[in-house]
Amino acid sequence: MADWGPVVIAVVLFLLLTPGLLFQIPGRSRIVEFGSMETNWISILVHAILYFALITVFLVAIGVHINTG
Repeated sequence: MADWGPVVIAVVLFLLLTPGLLFQIPGRSRIVEFGSMETNWISILVHAILYFALITVFLVAIGVHINTG
């Protein structure tokens, strides 16, 4: 049996937290900008910290598992 939980969580979080795709924290002119398709190094750092925190919560603290087979 393969455990697909970490793979699915990582891909979903990566897609949701890509800076500038859905939202960007901090934005160029506002704190949060939606769909700007632009980024800067500060927003990359903020989104990386959010990604690390959320993936740690989902995989280590909660222990999400999706078993196949």
